[in-house]
Amino acid sequence: MLAALAVLTAGLLALHRAVPNSVGHAGSLLEAFLPWVGLMVVVLLVPALLRRAATALVALLLPVAAWMYLFGGLLLPGAKPGAHDLAVVQHNVSDENTDPAGTARTLADAEPDLIALEELVPSALPVYERTLAPEYPYHAVRGTVGLWSKHPLRGTRLLEIKPPGVAADWSRGLRTVVHAPHGEIAAYVAHLPSVRVRASGLASSWRDQSADLLGKAVAAERLKRVVLLGDLNSTVDDRGLAPLTSRMNVAERGFAFSFPAAFPLARIDQVMARSATVGHIRTLPATGSDHLPVAARITLG
Repeated sequence: MLAALAVLTAGLLALHRAVPNSVGHAGSLLEAFLPWVGLMVVVLLVPALLRRAATALVALLLPVAAWMYLFGGLLLPGAKPGAHDLAVVQHNVSDENTDPAGTARTLADAEPDLIALEELVPSALPVYERTLAPEYPYHAVRGTVGLWSKHPLRGTRLLEIKPPGVAADWSRGLRTVVHAPHGEIAAYVAHLPSVRVRASGLASSWRDQSADLLGKAVAAERLKRVVLLGDLNSTVDDRGLAPLTSRMNVAERGFAFSFPAAFPLARIDQVMARSATVGHIRTLPATGSDHLPVAARITLG
């Protein structure tokens, strides 16, 4: 029995794409927490050792190998910062944040080139603008998302990623061009619809539709270099983000679980890039939000 459970665990890891999404988005739900499936190895290892079950112990090598293949690279140290790097920070600041000034200072202390924010509310926006202005003189806001930059911005426009059926005033995306020292970069900031885990499974249809619209926008982008920062309400393993992960590079190092801030279980705050490499990603200290900020370095191609 222990050996069979070990093989099943290995199968879920290695063949997670084979789990159907037709009923309750079961495949996406598994992929949202895929790294945690590896904990089954620990659960099975204890009784296997107590029973001295040699077959089970050998079988446990299968899920270990599968987990290392999928996630082992994330444990390696990141490369040293290079001359062509762009430092970025992504953070859902929460519309219930009672300390926007402190949040802004925490993000600025990481000294990034770009800071992307979601869930900006009218009452807090002036605080972020005032606090970040000395170091980030350029910024753009559309709806509830914004980008602060050390480098000039141009051509900012609303990004239409609203799925059918969502309220008309829903505005959670922008596209702008960053005049970085090593050339122009198209910067996208997005906040995809939330998902809910219910008795019937994972409710993610709106998020998936929004991800598809965002993926099409990236595909149509004429600038070669693209950086996407946002709360995508999904992990990079989730097939719901396939319209993006099939077109863009994701972080090569680091787990950076960002949600919920009190006990992070998944990284749903993402940094992706096209014609560039996203290096090590990490979390920053907690703010007044229910998300942790994430910071990453992008090596421009």
